[in-house]
Amino acid sequence: MPNALAGDENCVVALPLLVVVSGPAGTGTTTLAHTLARAIPCPAICRDEIKEGLVHPEDDYTPAPGDAMQQRTFQTFFGVVRFLIEAGASVVAEAAFQHRLWEAGLLPVLDRAQVRIVHCRVDAAVAWARIARRADETDARRAVHGDYSLLGSFDDFKTRFDGFDRVALPVPSIDVDTTAGYDPALDEIVAFANTP
Repeated sequence: MPNALAGDENCVVALPLLVVVSGPAGTGTTTLAHTLARAIPCPAICRDEIKEGLVHPEDDYTPAPGDAMQQRTFQTFFGVVRFLIEAGASVVAEAAFQHRLWEAGLLPVLDRAQVRIVHCRVDAAVAWARIARRADETDARRAVHGDYSLLGSFDDFKTRFDGFDRVALPVPSIDVDTTAGYDPALDEIVAFANTP
């Protein structure tokens, strides 16, 4: 039975839903993940929030690309997602990971969940402005994440943004423009996620 997990010998448990929300930084992935999780309903597990929780008890942390905290965050994020899926809970998982990281983290659960991928997209200039606004509004954010994309020029940012290698797994996917609300509309995205 492809859409079910064997439980005890007397019952069969339906496969949980795993909605992957991804896209380059500034494309609205976290906001959409929480909105979808409320609509489905199920928990939202967000990579940046996991990192913020891990950094919180640290006395002195200075973010750097590829540091030990990033690896710890990666392992914790996917550990929580796997734990929930293996427990039979549906979940929305959000991160600005590129394909190789999503693939490495999701391969162990691809046959344990009904996986749907939501790709968020906006113009690079919109993403740049969102990241700058977010960094200005939340002092703690830069202390935890660094917001490295703001350290170079817009042209450098756009090159990296345009080169983002989006997650590509053999499961249904949908593109969502988050420039002004959602296109397609939220109810269509929820319907896409919930379609067996």
